[in-house]
Amino acid sequence: MTALPPSESVPPAHPGDRPLSGRRILVVEDEYLIAIEIERWLQEAGAEVAGPVPDAERALALIETEALDAAVLDVHLNGEPAYVVADRLTACGVPYLFATGEVRLAEGSDYRAHAVLGKPLLDDELLRAVSRLIAH
Repeated sequence: MTALPPSESVPPAHPGDRPLSGRRILVVEDEYLIAIEIERWLQEAGAEVAGPVPDAERALALIETEALDAAVLDVHLNGEPAYVVADRLTACGVPYLFATGEVRLAEGSDYRAHAVLGKPLLDDELLRAVSRLIAH
């Protein structure tokens, strides 16, 4: 069986099959295999992915140059907290969620008001959570 070239690929059966169509989602994840899985899931749902990027510096650069609809953040990026990225997203009015193996967020912060998905991630869970972010 041979794969169809991209230009001949079969469109989704229903428009709802691509719930993130036209949306730009920032992915900030330092673990490569997890980052590419998240990217693939979002793209299959119709999203355009900014990144994925593995550190706060690159994430902050994308926030300043890209029009974003939402973001998926790991809490720890190579041992450093991602809260500076979360703060900048908040300042720019971009909704975000945490996708992390870290179950505790910073004490006394507004970060706890954001959705937290525990790793390992499930594709349906991630897509539902991102869709909820965009809907609000």
